[in-house]
Amino acid sequence: MSDQNLPPVTFGIKTTPMRVPYKDILRVWQEADELPEIKDAWLWDHLMPIAGPKDGQILEGWTLLSALAARTQRLRLGLLVTSNRIRPPAVLGKMATTVDVISEGRLIMGLGVGGTLQPPNAGGIPGDNPALAEYAAYGLTLVPPAEGIARLEETISILRGMWTRDAFDFHGRYYTLTGNYNEPKPVQQSGPPLLIGGWGNRTLRLVAEHADIWNIPGPPHNTLDYITERSAVLDNHCAAIGRDPRTITRSVQYIVSYDDPATDRKAITELIAAGVTHIVLSLRSPYPSRAARWLATEIITPVRSATGRFL
Repeated sequence: MSDQNLPPVTFGIKTTPMRVPYKDILRVWQEADELPEIKDAWLWDHLMPIAGPKDGQILEGWTLLSALAARTQRLRLGLLVTSNRIRPPAVLGKMATTVDVISEGRLIMGLGVGGTLQPPNAGGIPGDNPALAEYAAYGLTLVPPAEGIARLEETISILRGMWTRDAFDFHGRYYTLTGNYNEPKPVQQSGPPLLIGGWGNRTLRLVAEHADIWNIPGPPHNTLDYITERSAVLDNHCAAIGRDPRTITRSVQYIVSYDDPATDRKAITELIAAGVTHIVLSLRSPYPSRAARWLATEIITPVRSATGRFL
């Protein structure tokens, strides 16, 4: 395939709201909203810091997303990703509908399994699970991974149903709805596009069956070789159900370094060469002045020029 026939690469920005005040997040989002190089903007879904002191400031993701939706005009937006363990699925569907209405149809529905019980390591010792303290502090329960996947699949069915049907009942193994009415409906016909984050085999099966976008953390969390291998697993799941794998956008989160953009540009170029077409550039706090413009100038424009992958 020639460079002219390759799909364009799009870029997003992620502001992790950990020990960052609202005014700083708003500043970055409004600056990004004015830059056509940045297509979308993202938050995360944690209630306590996952690193450092546990008493650090964090704003709740969906409430914050609603506020930012009202203060921006162009950016697609979402949570990367929503934990399926924090909110009942139909309540989440109503919240997402509200954000889609406020944003006039700009929401991307990012979903993940959420906190699960990790199996013991090779020595029989429970794995290091950062969700333990967070979930205990907020009265939330962890479930085994297989149950987490099954619950996520039911959530997807619930969201699709309440976004598209006038009256909706659902009777699953874990969730039951009777007489659900969700008005108004989302602005986007059939509901917001679905992004699923994760890399396990069962999660990738759900991606193949339901998602428009697949997202995975990039280096250093996952190596390029591992991302490529996981992408091949997704292709196999698509083949098994008769879906064209090209209909799923491959998306990677990448934490940028303010001090070494050349290394970031090299790593991102390699991800694009491996088939990634959506790069979410995650900012470390505190955010410098004109952080979004810096991303466009130092990362996005040079990478696009090097790869020829423009919109």
